[in-house]
Amino acid sequence: MASVEHFEIPADDIARASAFYAAVFDFGYEPWGEEMGMLRTGGGIDGDLHLRGAAPHPTIVVTVDRIEDTLALVLENGGEQLGDIQPLDEASRWVYIRDSEGNLIGLFDKVAPEGEGEGGGDGDGGVDGGSPE
Repeated sequence: MASVEHFEIPADDIARASAFYAAVFDFGYEPWGEEMGMLRTGGGIDGDLHLRGAAPHPTIVVTVDRIEDTLALVLENGGEQLGDIQPLDEASRWVYIRDSEGNLIGLFDKVAPEGEGEGGGDGDGGVDGGSPE
């Protein structure tokens, strides 16, 4: 079963946006360079705060067993793949899709290290309870 991995919020000014989420919701902020970082909610799921770009509005990211399998279902059910599958690090990948209503959704999976097979990773559907790091 798929699960919500994290949310993404685009910003024009990272410092201003991280200050807003700290003041209003008491979210912590962990910078990942000058253009993005992770909002730490202290409970539930955490979220990516990044400079506004390809995803101009808030987005959810769903962890799936294997991106290719989910993309096949997306296409069969009236959705669309946006761009190529991208590596996040050595063990995880992501891609954006549009659902049947035109909404932007992110897909995330864990991949087995080279030589251990493809996709899925540890057999628990790629869900590790945390945000991709």
